[in-house]
Amino acid sequence: MDPAEQPFLVLRDDDPRVAVLTAGGSRLVATSWGAVLRIAEPPQPRLLARLDAFVATARRAGAEVGELVRSGAAELLALQEANRLDYSHDPSMALPPGDLASTAAQWDDGGRVFGAHLDGLLVAATVMQVDGERAETLFTSVLRAHRRHGLGSAVKAAGVRALVAEGVRTLRTGGAGDNVASLAANRALGYEVDERWVTLTR
Repeated sequence: MDPAEQPFLVLRDDDPRVAVLTAGGSRLVATSWGAVLRIAEPPQPRLLARLDAFVATARRAGAEVGELVRSGAAELLALQEANRLDYSHDPSMALPPGDLASTAAQWDDGGRVFGAHLDGLLVAATVMQVDGERAETLFTSVLRAHRRHGLGSAVKAAGVRALVAEGVRTLRTGGAGDNVASLAANRALGYEVDERWVTLTR
């Protein structure tokens, strides 16, 4: 099928086809971005201290921050479902799984999950996929009532810190273009945006 005939087409924003397609009537319906965090060898103490500070701040506020194991799949699913209506509707953005078996499978094949509990409730989590010295964040989610308190940054910082200690040296993440808070949080952790994407439709 010709790309221009597909319901949605995701392209880098510097792809020459963007101008051609928009001139031909395609509409921009969403934007997204990708970012990278490259770790020096040895890891810079300043970076490690910054990651530790995010975790320490959340812990001082009463959160229990750490890695989750597969037996926590049910509470991870509950968190994902509580936030499902808040996830981006950009077709280029993958949604977290919506059933227990698929949620538990996020621990397979290098999957790592880090979370934050408040009074026993999982209020924030991030899922990361590790492949050798590389890792990618699949999603980070925070319950609406607990947003803007640094918990998303804390769980992601905990994940990055743990993986760096195990030898991961390139970490990638991304998000919807309209999620300004997510972009700011990732930049604070040290990620640098290195690609931007557009989603077009006819």
